[in-house]
Amino acid sequence: MEKGNLEAESNEGKVSQDAPAQESENLNVILRLIINHYRYSTATKGEKQIQREKWLLPRVPFNRWALLPAAVMIQFCVGSLYAWSVFNKPIDMLIYGQNYNMSPIAFYTACGFLGISAAVMGPWLERRGPLLACLVGTGFFCTGHFLTALALYLKQIWLVFLGYGVIGGFGTGLCYISPVSALQKWFPDRRGLASGFAVCGFGAGSIAIAKAQIPLIHTVGLPLTFVVLGGCYLVVMTVSALVLRTPPPDFVVNGMRSDRSLVTEPADTLNSQLSIDDVKGDELKDNKKLTLVESLTSRDFRLIFLLLLANVLFGLCCFSRLSNMVTDIFGRTPEEAATIVSINGGFNLGGRLIFAIISDYLGRKYSYVIMLTTQLIVVACFSTITTAGAYWAFVIAMWILTACYGGGFGTIPAFLTDRFGPQNTGACHGVTLIAWSSAAVGGGLIYTAVFNLILSSGYTAKDPFPYNVNSWWILAVIFTGWICLIFITPTDKDIQFKKRVSSFLKKVVNCSDRKDSYDL
Repeated sequence: MEKGNLEAESNEGKVSQDAPAQESENLNVILRLIINHYRYSTATKGEKQIQREKWLLPRVPFNRWALLPAAVMIQFCVGSLYAWSVFNKPIDMLIYGQNYNMSPIAFYTACGFLGISAAVMGPWLERRGPLLACLVGTGFFCTGHFLTALALYLKQIWLVFLGYGVIGGFGTGLCYISPVSALQKWFPDRRGLASGFAVCGFGAGSIAIAKAQIPLIHTVGLPLTFVVLGGCYLVVMTVSALVLRTPPPDFVVNGMRSDRSLVTEPADTLNSQLSIDDVKGDELKDNKKLTLVESLTSRDFRLIFLLLLANVLFGLCCFSRLSNMVTDIFGRTPEEAATIVSINGGFNLGGRLIFAIISDYLGRKYSYVIMLTTQLIVVACFSTITTAGAYWAFVIAMWILTACYGGGFGTIPAFLTDRFGPQNTGACHGVTLIAWSSAAVGGGLIYTAVFNLILSSGYTAKDPFPYNVNSWWILAVIFTGWICLIFITPTDKDIQFKKRVSSFLKKVVNCSDRKDSYDL
């Protein structure tokens, strides 16, 4: 009897010891799967695919510049996410009969799943290529619109959240990073330009589509509006996606490969579009070949993540309230507020393109120095401007901040490619978009909570004080991002710009010294 009890106790002890081991083993399996997903990997092409991708259409050879309009059109369609606020009141009125402010939840959900999709699917994009990734993303994005139409027909708000927020947001993230990844590989000599064009369509879409939504609602009704928009997006994005592809293994342009390593073998030079003699003097060979896991776990990546969050926080929190500020604080008409918002969208678009192009000359890090320093100065003056009621100073300040906001998005793909290599662009860019999602969701919730708390203490929406208090904590976050920027390792572009400035200053000093000697 005692022997049986001892055996039972022994078995129980063995089970209790095996349980943690089993849990640890299960955890290790999950960890291995995650690491395997984020491993270093690039798409491999067969000879037939390489030959097929040399042609855009039958008898029409492919040219890398065809990627620019295709990328703009894809981003133009998914940029309709920024125009969601037009649907807020009509959706609430259709489902509830009054404005319950439930529709904005779909926007926040879409922002969250945009970041999740980009972060999770980035490695898969690099392995399977931008064409398949964009087609899959297009399917999710358009399905989200069709489900939203069904939700409005059935008057079910939860289906709106699922359709537009979850499914549509997932497709938005995948379609956002697909053209960016392709362009960074095809334009090693003009990464800033490619980066700016890749994302400027996102800003343009928010301007144009916002103007088309209200007339469309009046013409066909709210549910069918999503059917019409979804159908148009499906056609435009599918056709544009067919242009996307990655360079062949022997691709060389302006004397450099996709990773910006310089051509040294004569055989490679034969395949280049320009000879090795045309290589620009400021292009350096980057010998660092980081794996994806090394890139994502590096100190520089964490700092860049925080940098992007700080750069976009003010825009995500305040631009959706710009119309309210114009009408409530400064007493302007809704029509004038709508005009200011439209022009603001133009500065978002321009900032994405201009700062990205400038970064090809100044370097990525110095471009962010300009953007963050400008934001620090303007946001620090924000409360003074609103309290004084200086309307045009406020408008100009918002437009400047919007240009810096757009510039952050336009420059980040080139920054990541320079730092971690084109083979890691899609995945790294996807993970950094979690910073955008965090700023949109977390920052928006904090901003609203602070705003409502101040209103409950006796202030009204026409007082600038609730907006001013929020600008103070945002200023602290921007300053934190500026500090992070200091510790980011400079890219080759940054180093070359610093050398050019130093060389110029030395020439100025030498000229001054020679002039003084002549005077003597």
